[in-house]
Amino acid sequence: MRRIETVWNPWHGCRRYSEGCLNCYVYRRDESVGRDPGRVTPTADRGLPLARKRGGSYRLSPGTTVYTCMTSDFFIEEADPFRTEAWRAVKTRPDLSFLIFTKRIARVGDCLPEDWGPDYSHVTIVCTVENQKQCDIRLPILRDLPIFHKQVCCEPLLSDIDFGGRLSETGVERVIAGGESGPSARICRFDWILSLRAQCLKEQIPFYFKQTGYRFEKDGRLFLIPRNKQLSQARRAGLDL
Repeated sequence: MRRIETVWNPWHGCRRYSEGCLNCYVYRRDESVGRDPGRVTPTADRGLPLARKRGGSYRLSPGTTVYTCMTSDFFIEEADPFRTEAWRAVKTRPDLSFLIFTKRIARVGDCLPEDWGPDYSHVTIVCTVENQKQCDIRLPILRDLPIFHKQVCCEPLLSDIDFGGRLSETGVERVIAGGESGPSARICRFDWILSLRAQCLKEQIPFYFKQTGYRFEKDGRLFLIPRNKQLSQARRAGLDL
């Protein structure tokens, strides 16, 4: 059965936060049309999870995986006034699976709703870890958060990362890895991907090699991979666990 996926952006706009943000696609897209990417504002889709069709059924079918806040960060400070409404929508739809990616894992504990508990067990928090520095900072924070489902996203992967055997104790259910896209993309090395996979294999953690990125180095050779082939080239590597 085909998995249904969609994107829900309750607000738009972000501020660069760490090394992985340097070539952010939101900045590239907004600046190309003269829009201020740093202005965080609610969107017309902020009520999408609760939107209904004419017949009364929800627009988002039960079982849909909802990639949440992909043109911002769900835990950015500027979204504090909007987040309660978003959490209310999330709680109302336990039949959906919400994936929330964030670099601001340090703010998550202060931004969970007051009634956080089993009613939010359909939420997965995906902590971005782009290099060793951020791994060492963010993984201990992720470990201590009362989150039902945890994942780590090493995208854009900017360095070799050693998790130090801490994935299982942190409660990580999957590691996602990928290179950086765009004309100014930094190099992603195949050896780094293989190292992440080996660590996941050792700890029996699912691993997903999402994309190569634009500048991908393998066996000492640098490949410039077009955007429309970055996902398929990652699939061809056959590294997913």
